[in-house]
Amino acid sequence: MSGHRRKTAAALAATAAISLLVSACTGQSNSGANDDASKETTINFWHGWSAPNEVKAIQATVDAFEKAHSNIHVKVVGNMTDDKINQALRAGGSKAPDVVSSFTTNNVGKFCSSKAFVDLNPFLKKDGIDADKTFPRAMNEYTQFDGVRCTVPLLGDAYGLYYNKDAFKAAGITSPPKTWSELAEDAKKLTKTKGDSYEQLGFMPNYHGYETTTEHYLGGWNPKYFDKDGTSNIAEDPAFASMLTTQKKLVDDLGGYEKLEKYRTAFGDEWGAKHPFHTGQVAMQLDGEWRLGMAEETNPKFEIGVAPMPVADDEADTYGKGYLTGTIAGIAATSQKQNAAWELVKFMTTDTDAVVEFANAIHNVPSTLDALKSPKLKYDPRFKTFLDIAANPESTTTPPSVNGGAYLMSLQNLGFDIEKGKQTDIKAGLEKTAKEIDAAIAQAK
Repeated sequence: MSGHRRKTAAALAATAAISLLVSACTGQSNSGANDDASKETTINFWHGWSAPNEVKAIQATVDAFEKAHSNIHVKVVGNMTDDKINQALRAGGSKAPDVVSSFTTNNVGKFCSSKAFVDLNPFLKKDGIDADKTFPRAMNEYTQFDGVRCTVPLLGDAYGLYYNKDAFKAAGITSPPKTWSELAEDAKKLTKTKGDSYEQLGFMPNYHGYETTTEHYLGGWNPKYFDKDGTSNIAEDPAFASMLTTQKKLVDDLGGYEKLEKYRTAFGDEWGAKHPFHTGQVAMQLDGEWRLGMAEETNPKFEIGVAPMPVADDEADTYGKGYLTGTIAGIAATSQKQNAAWELVKFMTTDTDAVVEFANAIHNVPSTLDALKSPKLKYDPRFKTFLDIAANPESTTTPPSVNGGAYLMSLQNLGFDIEKGKQTDIKAGLEKTAKEIDAAIAQAK
């Protein structure tokens, strides 16, 4: 996994760029689904991958597609940001993308509601593909909005717990924690102070601790972000107050916000060799499946363990689940070659061998149920933890919204205020934030 993937702040920031994209495409329909996909044609495919191994892998997938569909030629353009895609769709013409992949799952609600991408349900139905039986439940959830499926999953990311086995052994801990209470106890046992700082921190709970965001934490609960009428449910669902309270208590128990923040500012870059888990500065880390390979490449001085992220105490019987997100693929509403474009999307996202080979090449989680259990998958035995999380029907994600990930940013901002002690009344904070979320959604409609 390359360094540009899954930076939550970057993903949320991309929402602004997409707002332009969707406004430019509002009102588009499937008028471009009249082409004959059996005839000689050329389509444009834009994606965001940029690392050499990723570019090579996606090209290999396209090559396999062209071999199976000799009449459809694919022009591939990589390292495309959402902003560049926006500009191309605005301009239109023969060079604009027909097929687009994006890392920004938070914007599926915008893609679908604005009709920037076409509804794929008719294409799936035409080919007899049952999405519920093809894709994992959480991936199904984040690729559609309000009954419109304008995207499909193209590999995924699963979040789990990495832990320092040597540190565990030294602390007398025999197995990874399964609940948040166990995580808190283990974190305290693993923490070694040094003056007014730490020699080793059991777990960095602060929200700026890389992947330790509110939505990733909530993967251990069973959150319902919105009620049936689409209004924010965060003040009503006890999962949100429970998570925020649990995180705040862990911050206090491990030395307090200021002490932890001072230690955190000494950490290396999230995508570099000096990541605090690689160096042993923290003994446990919430992270995605890509961390295993990145950590091993640095030749750590300890044995790495991998497990599902602990769950809320009252969710103990669901241990093994986790938070899922991933890359999505769709067809631009401006495309006049939508049937040919669908053939490529279908191949990349539902052909088991194609999905498996791509997953093997870039060490992501496969995005179909068949691919997750394919004997052709090649992986470190520890990687199976993430395959199991992806296949687990209890795993969760963050649902699409008409204004993208704005609601997640509002919730994260509340989390920042709570952990630093600025907001002490969690219930009142959730109620205020829920109103903020609802107002923003109403304005976006």
